Amino acid sequence: MESKPNPLLKLRFFTSFSKIRPPVQSLLFITLKSATYSTICQAEAVVEEITQEQANNYSDNHPKNSTEVLKKWGCSDSDITKLFARRPTLQKADALNLRFKLSVLNELGLNSDDLVKIINCRPRFLSSRINICFEERVDFLIKLFGSREMLCKAIVRNPSLLTYDLDKTIKPVVALYEQVGISRHDLIPMLMSRPTLIPRTSLNDQKMEYISRTQVSRASKMYKYVVTLIAISRIETIREKVANLEKFGMSEDEIWSLFGRSPLLLTLSVDKVQRNMTFVVGTMKMPANVILEYPFLLFNNLEAVMKPRVLLAAKVQDMGLVPEIKGLPAILSALRMNEKRFLKVFIHCHPQDAADELMAVYKTAKGIKRLAATSRKNINKGFPF
Repeated sequence: MESKPNPLLKLRFFTSFSKIRPPVQSLLFITLKSATYSTICQAEAVVEEITQEQANNYSDNHPKNSTEVLKKWGCSDSDITKLFARRPTLQKADALNLRFKLSVLNELGLNSDDLVKIINCRPRFLSSRINICFEERVDFLIKLFGSREMLCKAIVRNPSLLTYDLDKTIKPVVALYEQVGISRHDLIPMLMSRPTLIPRTSLNDQKMEYISRTQVSRASKMYKYVVTLIAISRIETIREKVANLEKFGMSEDEIWSLFGRSPLLLTLSVDKVQRNMTFVVGTMKMPANVILEYPFLLFNNLEAVMKPRVLLAAKVQDMGLVPEIKGLPAILSALRMNEKRFLKVFIHCHPQDAADELMAVYKTAKGIKRLAATSRKNINKGFPF
């Protein structure tokens, strides 16, 4: 017959028993008065096993810090270093909250590489509340972009898509573009190329008048570019860019027609356009209206492309070499070439001595810095156009 357990054994059991949460305690409750020694030992083993399981579960459900969460999510040490460098406060983020947000991203199909790009683009992204109307927002965006994969690409380019208000921001903007004749199919590439299109869009009567003055029909491939670029631009900025071109003798109708044929001119700064136009008119001795037919002259880099090639053209003429870069067609052709082809056609085609001399002139011209460029103050006016 088994002997009754002594008080010390009971005390040991109670110590282990107290580690278990109340719901489990009620299942393991035993009457110590009638318990035998073997019963106590068996119960103690069960209690120890449950206690260990609870500890493991608690450790899994309550990670110690953000580093542990990121590692379990799939981030490498290199990824974590980049994340913390871009967003130092992420090191002190609440581990459970961080794990929840990462699980949301994982559900969308985003991985650790995408997370690094997202944080590099929007450092405070994981501090935002992305769980509000999450499912409804994701469903709408998947329908908008056509697939989950395309949505993921859009989120990497603009993570704020998961934070914009669905009913007050996203839906009204999409409806506005549909109203002016841009389908969702045409809107997708615009959203991908201009990530901040949604929060910066505004279309009033003045902007609609600007769109009509470009004389671009809704069926034209340029229409979506014209509408979206005018929609995200400030009216004051548009007026300033039109006035800048008017100074060179062009009428408003000519300028708006030019914007209709080359809408990306609206993305160029006033300073760049003015400097390129001054060079075209003053140094190249071309009429200002040449840009109406050849707008690429305003896109070219003045220091790296236009000045060096025009100076080289003068050097080739002084040396009496053939082929010369002389006349409007030849100069325009030379300015349109990529670097490799330009060197082949106008420098390497000559004898070695002449080619070396021309290359020295060309490299020197490319190395000339813009006057006072290093001391020029950058005035941040917000969105560039």
